[in-house]
Amino acid sequence: MILLSAFVLAQQFRRGGRNYVDRSEFPIWENEEEFEEDVFTFARIRYIPHGRRGWDGDYPEADLNISYRLQELTSIKVNPNPVVLELTDRDLKNYPFVFLIAPWSVNFSDAEVAALRDYLLSGGFLMVDEFWGPQHWDLFYYQIKRALPEFEPRELPLEHEIFHNVYDFKEKPQVVPIHIWRQGYTYHPMPGVAEDPEPHFYGIFDDTGRMMVLLCHNNDLVDGWEREGEDEEFFRQYSERNSYPMGINIITYVMTH
Repeated sequence: MILLSAFVLAQQFRRGGRNYVDRSEFPIWENEEEFEEDVFTFARIRYIPHGRRGWDGDYPEADLNISYRLQELTSIKVNPNPVVLELTDRDLKNYPFVFLIAPWSVNFSDAEVAALRDYLLSGGFLMVDEFWGPQHWDLFYYQIKRALPEFEPRELPLEHEIFHNVYDFKEKPQVVPIHIWRQGYTYHPMPGVAEDPEPHFYGIFDDTGRMMVLLCHNNDLVDGWEREGEDEEFFRQYSERNSYPMGINIITYVMTH
């Protein structure tokens, strides 16, 4: 069983039908001035979606919360201000870790495909989360293969280091969206998911064996980051046990490989 040390409810307010975050309600910290350029910064990829869900799912709460938990619970020095980048941003290579949500909504331009390939083969890492079932998988598989046609995703066994390097998982973690959890489901009841509801983690590795991409399939880890303050039971069951520990494991793995 994996437990974190604290329960801090994120504060939200509504404006115009959407949740916006009062940044002052989130913890702010300062890093030593001489190390300001050496801290970890959570970087999210912005893209033009072709579906209802887009790059800004769970944003910005999730990004702020995982940054704080990294700072609070590990020895990693973290930038309190996450960033949003496009794949064609000239500063992309300054960030060794980037995050992409709702990959089934992605339709990369040729320029984005070229930029993503260059970034990954140059040492960058992409975490992909929040997609379920065969249809979502097929949509993003096509897109990632445009960038990395010679590399196939390989499912990670539970014995892989990424499940044990900080927090020790006895089974692969899975998080269901809070609105689906409130309906009584333990997985997302999308077409095809019931036939294989288990979480799957796939790595894409370069020729040296370095993991370039992590695909968190049949999962919504990031919802546990964003929604930690909405329901204490959800926090205890998902944020505390799965979302944050796996997020910390992933980022630690990236920063040490």
